[in-house]
Amino acid sequence: MDDVKTMQEQQIELFTHQTNRKIVMDVQAVTKSLPLGRERIDILKGISFQIVSGEFVAIVGPSGSGKSTLLGIIAGLDNPTDGKVLIDDVDITRMGEGKLAMVRNNKIGMVFQAYNLIPTLTAQENVEVPLYVGKHKGSPSERAKELLTLVGLAHRLSHRPSQLSGGEQQRVAIARALATDPAIVIADEPTGNLDARNGENVLSLIADLRNRTGKTFIIATHDQNVASHADRAIRIVDGLIASIDNNGGRITQ
Repeated sequence: MDDVKTMQEQQIELFTHQTNRKIVMDVQAVTKSLPLGRERIDILKGISFQIVSGEFVAIVGPSGSGKSTLLGIIAGLDNPTDGKVLIDDVDITRMGEGKLAMVRNNKIGMVFQAYNLIPTLTAQENVEVPLYVGKHKGSPSERAKELLTLVGLAHRLSHRPSQLSGGEQQRVAIARALATDPAIVIADEPTGNLDARNGENVLSLIADLRNRTGKTFIIATHDQNVASHADRAIRIVDGLIASIDNNGGRITQ
């Protein structure tokens, strides 16, 4: 395990040196246990990895592998039982809710499988919502229009979610995640409710947005085809990292 970890660290160091990118997320020995009657069930059993700025990373695993639990922890929505998650060298795992809410609003954008759009609001108004929390530069309406144009929905500003296709709703959700200009966008099964064609369109959009904005994208998926679009795929099995695919090379733990 130590040798493999050293190999991972060497890869990250080489990548950051070659690309002049910094580590934006450092996950250190994260565990998660929950009570089950008189016993405890171990969901995550010591997960460690690093992500650098501008990467597109997939966390992949079957249902029950622990990937969704891991995603909640790195997004600051849940606390680990043990271990740390550092975002820009700041440990978010022991933060008070007030400071953590600021981190989530300023540094992390979230995209959900079920879109989580507000049905009574238009596409533009849904994208504006995060901009009314905390302080952000510029006009919320202009920022929303800019982002909806970026995701190809300039013609859908005044449409409500019920008037949009699933693929269009997910594009609105991605625009909303980008609204506060976060460094990291985290997506939980972003293609899970979409057919194959719309799923491919959303993945192409994520890759294009990464290239155009330089932001870091992390997606959780059970679909190996989805994971293959990413720069790296971190495969979780039974609460542990089973392998990391990195530009065609694999590290197995």
